[in-house]
Amino acid sequence: MLYIGLMSGTSVDGVDAVLADFATATPRIAGAAYAEFPTELRSALLALQQPGGNELHRAAMAANALVDIYATSVRDLLARTGAGPQSIVAIGAHGQTVRHRPGDGYTTQINNPPRLAEATGITVVADFRSRDVAAGGQGAPLVPAFHAAVFQRPDAHRAVVNIGGIANVTNLPPGLAGDGVTGWDTGPGNLLLDLWCERHRGMRYDDGGRWAASGRVDQRLLGRLLGADYFAAQPPKSTGRDLFHAAWLDAALAAHGATLAPADVQATLLRLTADSIAADVIGHARGARELIVCGGGACNAELLRVLQAALDADGRAAGVTAPRVLRSDDAGIASNHVEALAFAWLAKAAIERKHGNLPAVTGARGPRILGSISVA
Repeated sequence: MLYIGLMSGTSVDGVDAVLADFATATPRIAGAAYAEFPTELRSALLALQQPGGNELHRAAMAANALVDIYATSVRDLLARTGAGPQSIVAIGAHGQTVRHRPGDGYTTQINNPPRLAEATGITVVADFRSRDVAAGGQGAPLVPAFHAAVFQRPDAHRAVVNIGGIANVTNLPPGLAGDGVTGWDTGPGNLLLDLWCERHRGMRYDDGGRWAASGRVDQRLLGRLLGADYFAAQPPKSTGRDLFHAAWLDAALAAHGATLAPADVQATLLRLTADSIAADVIGHARGARELIVCGGGACNAELLRVLQAALDADGRAAGVTAPRVLRSDDAGIASNHVEALAFAWLAKAAIERKHGNLPAVTGARGPRILGSISVA
């Protein structure tokens, strides 16, 4: 019952790898590893987010380089835990999203699963989103089914927010796993925060949100950013770098007109993330008493503080009690391991021929088995 989950998300920072033991009802993380992307690969992956010359070759070479890091992460994980390749049922490898256009009928995660199977000697499950998109769904978010399996309770209304490059919310009303679950992408998570921090400070992220905390929110810019059509759209909905990217932010800043201190822009972008999450939680997960935060954003203390304040304000305006923000670590799973564990879980579902999507979340015509399998 051992599976490996590999996740490299829209933050494009590196690979999280977990060894998951599904022998008991609650999955156990038997080991974890992280590999940061080399600058060259990160630049290549970010460049592929937008159209450019020689894309097919560049995408293929980037996929090979990505999978080589996947393979190194797997070997590192096995060495740390003492597990052998023959003891692993399968690897769930999400790949790196470079296009997400469900409205056009496709989503693209660059990957090379056969190369990973050859390098590790382990069966690989990949391409999780395509089947849901083929069934008329958004293909995202896919983690709500896993959130339901591990966080839903029969006597408590919870919600989960994964704050990666993009943030997504799972609404978990009281019930058995999967009952009444909904989920959707709220908009930017860390994506714009990391972009702005790297541009002005040369660092990949704002550690703890301290730089954002030093700035002042510009309400006029915040209103302009929140005026994007996506924020008013109703679930099911999903998004990515196709919409929220550097050119989108730069256009908003140009339209804003006034010159702002970089720290003030960072503070405003943090509020954008917090306010868009809070509005969706109060609007579409009303009644939740706990908001479990996972992903890289769970390490941003300033973001969590501002998120709680935004929830409290929106809750008062709506006449409801706002949920209490807590990290997934407090609910039993380390915040930086949740997504990788989710893709191990999705790989297990595929191997066992069980559906991995939730039509109420993605809008697909029905439950589907997700993933393509490269047998070792």
